[in-house]
Parts: sequence; C-alpha cells; structure tokens
Amino acid sequence: MSEVQPTNATPHATIEPGEAHVLVVEDNVPNFVLIARMLAFMGVQRCEWKTSGWQVVQFADTLPRVDLILMDIRLPYEDGYQALQKVRAHPRLKDTVVCAVTAEASEDQMRRAKKAGFNGFLGKPLDADKFPVQIRRLLSGEEVWEWK
Repeated sequence: MSEVQPTNATPHATIEPGEAHVLVVEDNVPNFVLIARMLAFMGVQRCEWKTSGWQVVQFADTLPRVDLILMDIRLPYEDGYQALQKVRAHPRLKDTVVCAVTAEASEDQMRRAKKAGFNGFLGKPLDADKFPVQIRRLLSGEEVWEWK
C-alpha cells in the first residue's frame, strides 16, 4: 500500500545563501545597496537588480536561475502586484519565492500581499538583525510575514 501525498504539498529544498540566485526589484538606489550588502554579508554571491516591475519577467527569464525575488511594492511603470501577476503566469517562474518588501508596511498591506500571492512580506526599514533569518526562512520555502 503506497502512501498518498497531499496535492497541495510542494517539496522545496533548502537553498543555502551561497548558492542562491536573488533578484531584487527596487527603484531606490540606497535601498538596493542596503539589501545587496546585507545579502552579501550572508554569503549571497548572485544578486541581480531591476529598478521597476516593468519587464521583470523578461529580465528574470534571461537569468540562469532565480531562487528568490525581493519585490518592492511601489515601483515605476508597473507596481509589485502587477509584476507578481506576470511572474506567477510565467511557466518557468510561477513557483519562484517572491517576497514583498515595502515602506507601506501595515497589516492591511500585508493581507493584500498575501491575497495577491506573495510568499512573504517585509516592512521597511529592514531590520539588519532579523534580515538574515528572514532570508534563510524564505530560501527554505517558509513564508515570512513581518511588517514591524
């Protein structure tokens, strides 16, 4: 007799920071620099940057791999929600872990992000002490919902 796996169970292998390919979608240069430095401090060596949600899927599709997308919500041209819809509609990227990162951090925004299909929510300003743990959790397939 074989064991039946639940249909909603999607196994996700833990990705170590040193092996992770991270795409940061952030239009504010100082914010991107801060995120990139915190990722580098954790050992992330492959960090790409896109300044808007517009054509983020086309850009991500040129990368060999994308394990995590850290997506600002307020972006020029297309916001994070519009960009997320396109990521989820793309066959290669649909299961990519996407975490909203926003200065518009509130319980309402967090609920909206969860309903939209994000895998997590981090409020700005980011907490440098919590950030490595949050990223490791996301890279292990765990959702992270923290806005304070």
